[in-house]
Amino acid sequence: MDVGGRDGGSSIKKWDIIYPVYLNSKKTVAEGRRIAAAKACADPTCNEILDSCAYLKIPCKIEDKAYPRDFFQRGRVRVQLKNEAGSPVNPAIRTSISYNC
Repeated sequence: MDVGGRDGGSSIKKWDIIYPVYLNSKKTVAEGRRIAAAKACADPTCNEILDSCAYLKIPCKIEDKAYPRDFFQRGRVRVQLKNEAGSPVNPAIRTSISYNC
């Protein structure tokens, strides 16, 4: 599954990876959650992440890979937040890195 059309020539291997467990409010930080539980959602799926990226016009692709801490958790989403030049793909979406500027 691919959203966002062309990737602008950048290698998909350089895109950022989002595992659903990063956004799962039912997981602890030790189990892999990377955002605040108040901002997370319960049991997100790769398809929900893909739909969110499509809505935000961020190129993304689902990969059938296992989460390293839990091999039964299948699927991850690669997202292109920045292009080859280092500028945001969608300037309306700010990342944590852009807040430092």
